[in-house]
Amino acid sequence: MKLRNILATTALVGAAFVATTASAQDPLKIGAAVYGLNAEFMQLWANAAENHPSVKDGSVDLTIFDGRYDALVQQEQFETMITQGYDAIVFVPIDIEAGATAVEEAHDAGIPVVGSNTQVNSDLLTSYVGSDDVEAGYLEAKAVLDDISCSGDVVIIEGPIGQSAQIQRGEGNEKAIAECGDGVSVVEQQTANWSRAEAQSLMENWLTAHGGDIKGVIAQNDEMALGAIEAIKAAGMNVSDFSIAGVDGVTDALEAVKRGDMHSILQDGQAQALGAIDVAIKAVNPDYEPTSGIWEKYPEMQWNNGESKQYNVPWTPVTADNVDALLKERQ
Repeated sequence: MKLRNILATTALVGAAFVATTASAQDPLKIGAAVYGLNAEFMQLWANAAENHPSVKDGSVDLTIFDGRYDALVQQEQFETMITQGYDAIVFVPIDIEAGATAVEEAHDAGIPVVGSNTQVNSDLLTSYVGSDDVEAGYLEAKAVLDDISCSGDVVIIEGPIGQSAQIQRGEGNEKAIAECGDGVSVVEQQTANWSRAEAQSLMENWLTAHGGDIKGVIAQNDEMALGAIEAIKAAGMNVSDFSIAGVDGVTDALEAVKRGDMHSILQDGQAQALGAIDVAIKAVNPDYEPTSGIWEKYPEMQWNNGESKQYNVPWTPVTADNVDALLKERQ
């Protein structure tokens, strides 16, 4: 009897040890809830996330959730992640206000949420890793306004109404326009929801209404700037007669900058994604040190032990001098 008891106890201890060891080696389960994957920029962001060193080595099990540009879809995805016991969530919201409920529910469930790329009005985020969209809006508008010497009619093509990038880039647009005084008139301003096709349709209507009076096109992302260019070409007009700018540095925009068709401000989605995952891992594992290289790439964005409430990835204006190098990085 004693031998059997000893063997039984040994088996139980061994099983417990195996279970504990297996548990210690289980990968962290992280979800990335992004607003939509139809356009290149968020595809670049998602691809970078999937290639984070901790995802590649198996220590993080990452799932990308396509929000399909719908706040309700993102809410449901959060509920799924909460139910399934995810360790952390990286959130790229479609709506600055609607996303706050999802963050609160995750927080109440003990799941840290790290924002990235677009913002949400919530004090419950562990941190935010993105870029200053007010600065981007200012830089793109100033490029257009400098071209037209602060004189003439311009149009503004906005992102989805209620998303932080639309709001903040709009603030930057307005700041640059205000610096011009009364010489610039905004004759049209409307959303095209980050869509090249929607922007093309808008621009076609505006060209019909205003003809060649439009001198500048301020598009709050590159996809919409490219749609405006297509509309100009379809109308038989010269792209060189307009000053056009966008934000993101997507591949087609880089090519358009190289041709001299537009201005673009590069948003480093790769750095945003990698940094957000680093911070999310740190929120779960206090001993973690970042494995991505973005902290060396942008030394001004200090790691600070993963404890900063906000990390701003710098913008890079695309120029004739750097466009070839940026295109090469995409190959």
